Amino acid sequence: MQKFMPVLIILMIVTIIVTLFLSLASTEGMIVIKEGNMKQLPLKMELNKYQDSDCGMVIEDLEYASQVSIKNGKTWFFHDHGGFVNWLKDKEFQNSAVIWVMSRDTNSWINARKAFYSLTENTPMGYGFGAYKNNVDGYVGFETMQLKVLRGETMNNPVIRKKLLGD
Repeated sequence: MQKFMPVLIILMIVTIIVTLFLSLASTEGMIVIKEGNMKQLPLKMELNKYQDSDCGMVIEDLEYASQVSIKNGKTWFFHDHGGFVNWLKDKEFQNSAVIWVMSRDTNSWINARKAFYSLTENTPMGYGFGAYKNNVDGYVGFETMQLKVLRGETMNNPVIRKKLLGD
Protein backbone atom coordinates (compact mmCIF):
# COMPACT_ATOMS: atom_id res chain seq x y z
CA MET A 1 0.00 0.00 0.00
CA GLN A 2 2.86 2.39 0.80
CA LYS A 3 4.22 1.88 -2.73
CA PHE A 4 0.97 3.19 -4.19
CA MET A 5 0.66 6.18 -1.85
CA PRO A 6 2.78 8.58 -3.99
CA VAL A 7 0.80 7.59 -7.08
CA LEU A 8 -2.51 8.20 -5.27
CA ILE A 9 -1.32 11.59 -4.06
CA ILE A 10 -0.24 12.59 -7.57
CA LEU A 11 -3.59 11.43 -8.98
CA MET A 12 -5.43 13.49 -6.36
CA ILE A 13 -3.37 16.59 -7.18
CA VAL A 14 -3.95 16.14 -10.92
CA THR A 15 -7.69 15.70 -10.30
CA ILE A 16 -7.82 18.90 -8.26
CA ILE A 17 -5.91 20.85 -10.94
CA VAL A 18 -8.15 19.54 -13.73
CA THR A 19 -11.26 20.41 -11.70
CA LEU A 20 -9.98 23.95 -11.12
CA PHE A 21 -9.23 24.46 -14.81
CA LEU A 22 -12.65 23.15 -15.82
CA SER A 23 -14.41 25.44 -13.35
CA LEU A 24 -12.43 28.44 -14.58
CA ALA A 25 -13.21 27.54 -18.18
CA SER A 26 -16.93 27.43 -17.41
CA THR A 27 -16.89 31.03 -16.17
CA GLU A 28 -14.75 32.25 -19.05
CA GLY A 29 -16.60 34.83 -21.09
CA MET A 30 -18.85 35.79 -18.21
CA ILE A 31 -19.75 39.46 -17.94
CA VAL A 32 -19.06 40.97 -14.52
CA ILE A 33 -18.88 44.61 -15.57
CA LYS A 34 -19.98 46.46 -18.69
CA GLU A 35 -18.55 49.77 -19.78
CA GLY A 36 -20.07 52.46 -21.96
CA ASN A 37 -23.42 52.86 -20.19
CA MET A 38 -23.09 56.65 -20.03
CA LYS A 39 -26.86 57.16 -19.73
CA GLN A 40 -26.90 54.83 -16.69
CA LEU A 41 -29.93 52.95 -17.98
CA PRO A 42 -30.67 49.31 -17.16
CA LEU A 43 -28.95 46.98 -19.61
CA LYS A 44 -30.49 43.89 -21.17
CA MET A 45 -29.11 40.83 -19.41
CA GLU A 46 -28.82 37.38 -20.94
CA LEU A 47 -29.25 34.56 -18.47
CA ASN A 48 -26.11 32.53 -17.72
CA LYS A 49 -23.89 35.21 -19.33
CA TYR A 50 -23.58 37.58 -16.36
CA GLN A 51 -21.76 37.02 -13.11
CA ASP A 52 -22.73 38.55 -9.77
CA SER A 53 -20.21 41.23 -8.77
CA ASP A 54 -20.62 40.48 -5.06
CA CYS A 55 -20.55 36.69 -4.79
CA GLY A 56 -19.31 35.66 -8.25
CA MET A 57 -22.19 33.30 -8.99
CA VAL A 58 -23.70 33.09 -12.47
CA ILE A 59 -26.98 34.98 -12.84
CA GLU A 60 -29.49 32.31 -13.89
CA ASP A 61 -32.70 34.22 -13.20
CA LEU A 62 -33.64 37.89 -13.33
CA GLU A 63 -36.35 37.66 -10.66
CA TYR A 64 -34.13 39.30 -8.00
CA ALA A 65 -31.52 40.84 -10.31
CA SER A 66 -29.99 44.29 -9.84
CA GLN A 67 -27.66 46.58 -11.75
CA VAL A 68 -25.47 49.38 -10.40
CA SER A 69 -24.34 52.08 -12.85
CA ILE A 70 -22.03 55.01 -12.29
CA LYS A 71 -21.34 58.24 -14.20
CA ASN A 72 -18.26 56.91 -16.01
CA GLY A 73 -20.48 54.32 -17.75
CA LYS A 74 -19.56 51.23 -15.73
CA THR A 75 -22.35 48.84 -14.76
CA TRP A 76 -22.15 45.90 -12.34
CA PHE A 77 -24.66 43.05 -12.00
CA PHE A 78 -26.17 41.14 -9.06
CA HIS A 79 -28.63 38.27 -8.64
CA ASP A 80 -29.84 39.19 -5.12
CA HIS A 81 -30.61 42.74 -3.97
CA GLY A 82 -28.74 42.21 -0.72
CA GLY A 83 -25.61 41.59 -2.77
CA PHE A 84 -25.54 45.05 -4.32
CA VAL A 85 -26.03 46.60 -0.88
CA ASN A 86 -23.05 44.69 0.56
CA TRP A 87 -20.91 45.38 -2.49
CA LEU A 88 -21.76 49.08 -2.63
CA LYS A 89 -21.27 49.86 1.08
CA ASP A 90 -17.60 50.87 0.82
CA LYS A 91 -17.63 52.40 -2.67
CA GLU A 92 -17.01 56.13 -2.97
CA PHE A 93 -19.90 56.34 -5.45
CA GLN A 94 -22.45 54.56 -3.24
CA ASN A 95 -24.70 57.63 -2.97
CA SER A 96 -24.44 58.75 -6.60
CA ALA A 97 -24.81 55.36 -8.29
CA VAL A 98 -27.98 54.63 -10.22
CA ILE A 99 -29.34 51.29 -9.07
CA TRP A 100 -31.88 49.27 -11.04
CA VAL A 101 -33.83 46.32 -9.63
CA MET A 102 -36.14 43.90 -11.35
CA SER A 103 -39.65 44.60 -10.11
CA ARG A 104 -41.59 41.47 -9.14
CA ASP A 105 -44.98 43.11 -9.78
CA THR A 106 -44.22 44.74 -13.14
CA ASN A 107 -41.43 42.43 -14.38
CA SER A 108 -39.45 45.49 -15.48
CA TRP A 109 -36.41 47.44 -14.29
CA ILE A 110 -37.23 50.15 -11.74
CA ASN A 111 -35.13 52.59 -9.75
CA ALA A 112 -34.03 50.77 -6.59
CA ARG A 113 -34.19 53.93 -4.50
CA LYS A 114 -37.90 54.30 -5.32
CA ALA A 115 -38.81 50.62 -4.96
CA PHE A 116 -40.55 48.89 -2.09
CA TYR A 117 -39.15 45.67 -0.66
CA SER A 118 -40.76 42.57 0.76
CA LEU A 119 -38.83 40.93 3.59
CA THR A 120 -39.44 37.18 3.39
CA GLU A 121 -38.81 35.97 -0.15
CA ASN A 122 -36.65 33.01 -1.10
CA THR A 123 -33.88 34.90 -2.90
CA PRO A 124 -30.71 33.43 -4.44
CA MET A 125 -28.41 34.43 -1.56
CA GLY A 126 -31.09 34.27 1.13
CA TYR A 127 -31.37 37.96 1.94
CA GLY A 128 -35.13 37.77 1.41
CA PHE A 129 -35.82 41.13 -0.26
CA GLY A 130 -38.02 41.22 -3.36
CA ALA A 131 -38.38 44.57 -5.14
CA TYR A 132 -41.78 46.00 -6.09
CA LYS A 133 -42.95 49.14 -7.83
CA ASN A 134 -46.19 49.23 -5.82
CA ASN A 135 -46.23 49.41 -2.05
CA VAL A 136 -48.10 46.84 0.02
CA ASP A 137 -48.57 46.78 3.77
CA GLY A 138 -45.44 45.31 5.33
CA TYR A 139 -43.03 46.34 2.59
CA VAL A 140 -40.15 48.71 3.37
CA GLY A 141 -38.41 51.44 1.43
CA PHE A 142 -34.89 51.41 0.01
CA GLU A 143 -33.14 52.95 3.01
CA THR A 144 -34.78 50.51 5.44
CA MET A 145 -33.90 47.53 3.22
CA GLN A 146 -30.32 48.79 2.92
CA LEU A 147 -30.02 49.23 6.69
CA LYS A 148 -31.43 45.74 7.33
CA VAL A 149 -28.87 44.17 4.98
CA LEU A 150 -25.98 46.06 6.57
CA ARG A 151 -27.17 45.08 10.08
CA GLY A 152 -27.60 41.43 9.08
CA GLU A 153 -31.37 41.60 9.59
CA THR A 154 -32.11 39.28 6.68
CA MET A 155 -33.65 35.85 6.13
CA ASN A 156 -30.12 34.45 6.55
CA ASN A 157 -30.29 35.38 10.23
CA PRO A 158 -32.21 32.60 12.08
CA VAL A 159 -33.53 35.01 14.73
CA ILE A 160 -34.86 37.46 12.12
CA ARG A 161 -36.22 34.59 10.01
CA LYS A 162 -38.15 33.20 12.97
CA LYS A 163 -39.45 36.66 13.86
CA LEU A 164 -40.65 37.35 10.30
CA LEU A 165 -42.08 33.92 9.55
CA GLY A 166 -43.26 33.03 13.04
CA ASP A 167 -41.61 29.58 12.84
